[in-house]
Amino acid sequence: MKVVLVGSGAREHAIAEQLSKSSSLYSIMEKKHPGIASLSQEVLICNPADKETVVSWCKEKGIDLAFVSPDGLLEKGVTDILASAGIKAASPSRQAARIEWDKGYARTLLHNHKVPGLPAFKVVGNADEASAFLAQHKEVVVKPLGLTGGKGVRVMGEHLHSEEDVLNYVSELLKKDKQALLEEKLDGEEFSLQAFSDGERLSVMPPVQDHKRAFVNDAGPNTGGMGSYSTGRLLPFMELKDLEGAKSIMQQTIGAMRAEGNPFRGVLYGGFMITKDGVKLIEYNARFGDPEAMNVLMVLRTQLSGILQSIADGSLIPVAFSPNCTVVKYLVPEGYPENGKKDCKVSIDSKAVWECGGKTFFGSVYEEAGEIYTTSSRAVAVAAQDASLERAEGKAECCTRAVHGPLWHRPDIGTPPLISKRTEHMRRLKR
Repeated sequence: MKVVLVGSGAREHAIAEQLSKSSSLYSIMEKKHPGIASLSQEVLICNPADKETVVSWCKEKGIDLAFVSPDGLLEKGVTDILASAGIKAASPSRQAARIEWDKGYARTLLHNHKVPGLPAFKVVGNADEASAFLAQHKEVVVKPLGLTGGKGVRVMGEHLHSEEDVLNYVSELLKKDKQALLEEKLDGEEFSLQAFSDGERLSVMPPVQDHKRAFVNDAGPNTGGMGSYSTGRLLPFMELKDLEGAKSIMQQTIGAMRAEGNPFRGVLYGGFMITKDGVKLIEYNARFGDPEAMNVLMVLRTQLSGILQSIADGSLIPVAFSPNCTVVKYLVPEGYPENGKKDCKVSIDSKAVWECGGKTFFGSVYEEAGEIYTTSSRAVAVAAQDASLERAEGKAECCTRAVHGPLWHRPDIGTPPLISKRTEHMRRLKR
């Protein structure tokens, strides 16, 4: 089977690795991604939203199945471009991906269909509406409605320290987008739950905990994600009822979208928080997480190409995962996230990575004359798995020393002290 993967980054590198094991992989990307290119039969370098070029190339290569990965390309309707040319796709249409690129739509959909787990929220169009919501909720979270790469959310007590700060940020968003989303601030522990969906059924992947904050011990600004860990079925601070609650919310969401004639086919990713009042939905993404894709794909036992084919056919097959623990750590350029250094050379000692027992995935880098260079974003992800979380973390940390360049990372991800902090936080909340 000839499968085309659209997109380039560490998430897509991990997807490409899996697809190349069981299909002939073709790739479409804006700049040459060295890792994905090395796994592909052929690569098309172009604007993936260029309908004429993309469709012509896919037809010429005889592509059987397409998977569009990044959120920005889903919003641009690249899945629809391929589907309109008769190419089967296992990623959501632009309208279905709206569950991610329009947070107001997502909240309203779930509210209208009485899906549980929603925090109190309000889509506001002016300062008066924002002030009225603030009068009802002492602490709030302010979100842009659209895509922001994980960096647009601001939380009272962390980024915003007064009602004036909130209204100033709302005003900034209103000027740009004409609307903003306000939600009650929740207290709890976050986790990511990703699932394959054929529009009717779901098959969930192991839960993962991402680390958005830039610096050790969850300090500093938000990022796209500095790393993540998983421990098989449940995370250390989770109970089975938390996982089941999240699964139920996702299944009801799929049902609501189907009922409205907007079925979701592809990978649905729910960002959840466990609170003293149960599981709450933070947001949805319409694709694999980054870095969470690497955690789950490392332990996937079912052929990914077969899963994607079954999604496109509307008949999702059973999916199996190894129970191993996984740890992912991102190496990022100096100055990230505000002003990451661009055009710096990066090299990887592959033998040392192998000896550490892990693997690497290229993120936002580009290749020129056989050398790898940084962009301003996350450059290289290191990943490892083991039956023991402590050993998986040790392998991943070892791999960071095999990546050379002006890069840094969070060494505390997946370590016992940080996990104990999360577990203790959850224990205190549930007293």
